[in-house]
Amino acid sequence: MKQRAQFATKIGVIATTVGSAVGLGNIWRFPYEAGTHGGGAFLMVYLMCVFIIGVPVLCAEFVMGRGTHKNVRGAFKQLHSSRLWHFCSYTGILASLMIISFYSVVAGWVLEYFFQAISGTLTDPTAASHASTRFSAFCSSTFRPVMWTVLFLAINHLIVSRGVQKGIERVSNTLMPMLAFILVALCINGVLLPGAAEGLTFFFLPDFSQITPSVILGAMGQAFFSLSLGLSCMLIYSSYFSDDVRLVRSATTIALLDTLVAVLAGVIVFSAVFSYGVQPEQGPKLVFEVFPSIFAEMPGGYVWAVLFFLLLFFASITSTISMSEISIAFFSEEYSMSRNKAAVISTTIAVVFGIICALSFGVLSDLTIFGMTVFSLFDFVSSNILLPVGGVMFSIFVGWFLDRTFLRNQLTNNGSVKVYTFKIIVFLMRFIAPTAIITIFIYGLI
Repeated sequence: MKQRAQFATKIGVIATTVGSAVGLGNIWRFPYEAGTHGGGAFLMVYLMCVFIIGVPVLCAEFVMGRGTHKNVRGAFKQLHSSRLWHFCSYTGILASLMIISFYSVVAGWVLEYFFQAISGTLTDPTAASHASTRFSAFCSSTFRPVMWTVLFLAINHLIVSRGVQKGIERVSNTLMPMLAFILVALCINGVLLPGAAEGLTFFFLPDFSQITPSVILGAMGQAFFSLSLGLSCMLIYSSYFSDDVRLVRSATTIALLDTLVAVLAGVIVFSAVFSYGVQPEQGPKLVFEVFPSIFAEMPGGYVWAVLFFLLLFFASITSTISMSEISIAFFSEEYSMSRNKAAVISTTIAVVFGIICALSFGVLSDLTIFGMTVFSLFDFVSSNILLPVGGVMFSIFVGWFLDRTFLRNQLTNNGSVKVYTFKIIVFLMRFIAPTAIITIFIYGLI
């Protein structure tokens, strides 16, 4: 029997799992949510949610992945005989394919703007003054969005087809330090901008009167989505862990580093938008419409624009390779396929639906389902339905249905590691995390 792949180093474990969690959501969704929900108040609630919801659900996925060394369906089959749980395993596979399809479209936009930044077009004052019109024209065109989407998926395929160690781990070990360097450089530039102090005050100084149910729900949702919970990315990656990896320590480290990236992204965004008098709650438009105008006015704007969109590309690719691995592991292990064949199938599905999503802003904008374009439908179903369902599924399964001895042995490495928070983690896994995620689920639907 062929030996299953494993990550070669402990650094690789952290780099790949943090890379999976760090994505576009950290860099534009987090500042958008913080800007919409009062800045410092949102940040404080978010930090609490990361450890109350994020770490326990991460531990749940780690226990299943490392405990079985199988794909998501194989893990459920090994750990429980009920066909209901076997069926539930498909939610992560379906969600990953849907997310890659529309996420790659946005990543394609990032590539377009990265090359515009290199060419100098992006920071040309005349072009920057029409950034909104240019972005709308680009999205609604036919060829360029499709070309960049397919190119991004081709890069993604090249990485995942090379395997766990030579592809995913090697690329993550290279890109994550580069991502960190660019983040720090952009942060230093941001805090030196005139008026940046006002933005940092807004972001870090909490106004407790701003803490409302909407802020709490927004923070819970961001913590959940930022860590890629419910998608089974972490289950798949942990299935490549060696048996000596400390799961609770790894989950805590990943949560801390992912949060650090989000906070640094907030520093970059809020320093810039307050310095140049822009509203902080611009959302995705901030990246493709507002920031080009800011870079055009900023000293050294050419360099900062190139670094910013390179940062977004790194964040995109480290996330999509983890999402691709969900379906690749499933196809290769459950249907005894070669890895290359499984990767081709996974990429082909993503390319077909990715093209449709890319055209949803142009020639296929009239193709709607339940009043939504294909892009919007994939986004809504995966983010608002499948991910929360997956998060509840993992926390309830591990907290209530998994053998308690098995759970303890995994979290303590068969008793060789003292986990003083074991009872707390299990309590959060059983009661708090499912309740919070169900609340997010209902809030997202209405």
